[in-house]
Amino acid sequence: MALPGTMGRRLLLGVLFGALVYALLAIWADIGAVRATLATFPLYLLPVAMLLSFLNYCVRFARWEHYRKLLQIDLDRRTSFVIYLAGLALTVTPGKMGETFKSWLLRRVTGTRVHKSAPIVVAERVTDLLGFLVLIAIGGLATQPEYAWIFWAALGLCGALLALISSRHATSVALAVLARTPGVGRLVPKAEVSIESARVLLAPRQLLGPTVIATIGWSLECTAFWLIARALAPGAIPYLFAVYTFALSAVAGAVLILFPGGLGVTEASMGALLRSRYMAAGIAAEAANAKAVSATLLIRLCTLWFAVGVGLVATYLFTRRFGDVGEEPKTAGAAPTE
Repeated sequence: MALPGTMGRRLLLGVLFGALVYALLAIWADIGAVRATLATFPLYLLPVAMLLSFLNYCVRFARWEHYRKLLQIDLDRRTSFVIYLAGLALTVTPGKMGETFKSWLLRRVTGTRVHKSAPIVVAERVTDLLGFLVLIAIGGLATQPEYAWIFWAALGLCGALLALISSRHATSVALAVLARTPGVGRLVPKAEVSIESARVLLAPRQLLGPTVIATIGWSLECTAFWLIARALAPGAIPYLFAVYTFALSAVAGAVLILFPGGLGVTEASMGALLRSRYMAAGIAAEAANAKAVSATLLIRLCTLWFAVGVGLVATYLFTRRFGDVGEEPKTAGAAPTE
C-alpha cells in the first residue's frame, strides 16, 4: 500500500514535524516528570478514547454521504465508507486539506473529476469549524475572555468564505482575475466546477444539518479528552471545561492553517489551558506542567494519530480491492482529471 508520491511526502513531513513538537513539549515539561506521570495513567482508557474517536468518524460519515448525494456521485455505501476513512491518512496536512485524497479515490472508482468532489472537503472543514464554535459556546466562552479572539477569527473566516462562495459577482471577479494570470488561466474551467459544487454544499439551507452532525461527532472526542485529563487529576477537570479546551484548541490549529493538522498550535493551546486548570485545582506548577503535557500527548495519540492509522488501514483495504491508488480509473467512460 503506497500513497501517491506527493501525498506520501506530506504525511512523512507531518509525522516528522509531530515528533519534533512532542519532543520539545516533553523537554519543556521535564521528560522525567512526563514519563512518571504517564506511568500512572490507566491504560484501559486509551482504547475507550480511540473508540470515541472512531464513533466520531462514523457520525461524520453521515455528512460525507449527504454531500456525496448532493453532488450526485453514485457509489455503494461500503466503498464510500472505506474512501471516507482513507482520507484520514492525510489529516496531518495544513488545514487537513490533504483529505482531498478522498477525491482522488472517488475518481479512481467512479471517474468523478477531482475538482467536482474536492469542495466536499472544504464544506466539511467549514461545518467542522461551525460545530467547534457551538461547542466553545456551550463550554463557556465567557469564562476565558482572553481566548475570545480565536472564536471570532474562526467565525469571521467561515463567514468570509460563505459570503465569497454565495456571491456570484465575487466569484466571477475572482475567476476573471485568475483567467488573466499567466500560467494558471487554464484552471478557470475546473475552478468554475469546484465553485458550483461548493455553492451547492454550502447553501444556507445545507448548513444546519451538517453543523449539527459535526457538533455531535466532535463532542465524542471532547469526551475522550475529558476522560484522559480527568484521569491524571481526578476531580480537577469539569466536563464543560474539557469541551471548551478541546474545541478551542482545535479551532486555534484550524485558524492557523499553515500548521499541518494544527500541530504545535493545538498542543500549545491545549497544554496552556490544562496547566492553568490543574494549578487552579491546587497542583504545583511543575506537576501541572507534566500532567498537562501528558494529557495533550495522550489525546493527540487517540485522535490525530489514531485517525492517521485508521486512514492508512482503510487505504490498504482500498488497494486490496481496487489496486494502486495511482492508477487511472477503470470505470467505463471515466474522464481523467487533468
